[in-house]
Amino acid sequence: MLREMTVNFLGVTLVALALLLVNQVGAVLARAAQLQYQKGFVLELIGLGAAQNVAILLPFGLLLGIVLAFGRLYHDSEMAAAQACGVGVGRVAVAVWLLALPVTGLIAWLNFDLSPRAATAEANMRNEALRAAAAAPLEPGTFRSFGGGHIVVYARGAQSNGDLTDVFVRRSEGSALETTVARRAHYAVSGDGESESITLYDGERVEGTPGNNRYRVMRFEQQLIPVRSPQTAARAQRLDEMSTLSLIGSHDPKLIAELQWRVGLPLMTLVLTVLAVPLGRLRPRQGRFAHVWIALLIFALYAMLALAGRTWLSRGTVPNALGLWWVHGIFLVAGLAAMMGPTLLRLPRTRSHQ
Repeated sequence: MLREMTVNFLGVTLVALALLLVNQVGAVLARAAQLQYQKGFVLELIGLGAAQNVAILLPFGLLLGIVLAFGRLYHDSEMAAAQACGVGVGRVAVAVWLLALPVTGLIAWLNFDLSPRAATAEANMRNEALRAAAAAPLEPGTFRSFGGGHIVVYARGAQSNGDLTDVFVRRSEGSALETTVARRAHYAVSGDGESESITLYDGERVEGTPGNNRYRVMRFEQQLIPVRSPQTAARAQRLDEMSTLSLIGSHDPKLIAELQWRVGLPLMTLVLTVLAVPLGRLRPRQGRFAHVWIALLIFALYAMLALAGRTWLSRGTVPNALGLWWVHGIFLVAGLAAMMGPTLLRLPRTRSHQ
């Protein structure tokens, strides 16, 4: 039974992790294309982003793994045979918790320690990627954007000393558009890496507004274009970057919500384990996947209620004492009721006599 649950848990988790990585790759590549990240940063950013979100996949994988394992055992009559041979509720519970407790411990470590460190490392790496992108030399034959896309530069070729030839520059400010062409350009970065400039030689600039016939043409021998670097200055620490110890004892609703969210994921895993056992039971002639959709629905409701409760708690809508415990309490009571249901139905009923 333990082997069956473990195999299904690993299979579901790996599939969910693959979907997470596909989504993470798309998000990182979109940001890298927009902010001109260098290639060396992309893979590390994908890994750090996935490390922050993998904890939420494990409760999902555990719930479906247990439901799928019990579904196969009931469908193939192996559970009926085991119960006929004397396998009781205690031995079944031991197999379930032998898997659930290590997974819960792993989730606690991920949520309490690894995720905050990964969030901090990702934020620092993004700043480093922005600085590296700003300091990278312009390459001929490729478009390069600066200032959040307000400046676009293209050069057809490059000289041996690094200067660019046949340069095109487009600058936009509101509705105004400015296009410049020059025979040669020199790109320079300040010593501290905080600012850049492009010096154009022997060119022509056209200024105007699209749709308006009024425009101005200016020829020049030399023109300096300052480029504003992306903001990499000191920033406020995000909640997900704060260590778990720094959240303990705080009276700030936002910090309390973050702490209870971190505690809530391991607790959610234990509650879902309680729910998974009755969900895995099948009646005769039911398909092995009959209760999978119910498990998916329960997990979605649980996760959405927890996220909503986190938002309400951070805004002060829910009292700090109530926190997120009410969400876990609802599903724990439902799980215990589902587990005790067959037992209660088998209890002898007293008959009234007139």
